[in-house]
Amino acid sequence: MQVVVFTDESLKAELLNSIETVDEGIVWVENLSQLEQYKNADAIVDLLYNESHRLQLESLLPALIVINSVEQNLQETNLSFVRINGWKTFLQPSITEASTIKEENKTKAQEVFSFFQKKLEWVPDEIGFITPRVVSMIINEAFIALKEGVSTKGEIDTAMKLGTNYPYGPFEWAEKIGVEKIKSLLDKLSMQEKRYASFVSV
Repeated sequence: MQVVVFTDESLKAELLNSIETVDEGIVWVENLSQLEQYKNADAIVDLLYNESHRLQLESLLPALIVINSVEQNLQETNLSFVRINGWKTFLQPSITEASTIKEENKTKAQEVFSFFQKKLEWVPDEIGFITPRVVSMIINEAFIALKEGVSTKGEIDTAMKLGTNYPYGPFEWAEKIGVEKIKSLLDKLSMQEKRYASFVSV
């Protein structure tokens, strides 16, 4: 099986964090134009996905197309794709949230991610998956607490790490993920439910 992964160095490191040797069928590319060389690949994993990639990825169907798309669901991208939660820090664990409309995609996608010793947890095709929604709301609450003068960024980060055993404090996490991504997700979710109203400052 040939799997082409379009990524940057930081997400590549997360994807490979628990393995020592990489299967020879894995090909790494750093720009979208390189995908043209792999029209016969079995699977394409786009960890840097944005809307401008969609048409080029569609041209590579019927290969399995896996996209890192937290803020857009498959209705907004392509119903033949598989979505994963590939926000920074979320590829480190051995379980990755994923969604697909097509049942036949599940076995092949799991085979692809087994190369990286990852298990896919299949969840409904909803904007924000589950974990990014929760983490974004925690970050949002931290920004509210900061605005209200409850404490400082550093103290809030320390309290959350010590009190909940989270790997990062909310402000550290926002910086790693990208504050813009957090705000974008919350703004989109708040169109459906007011409780997601964003107080995150970009």
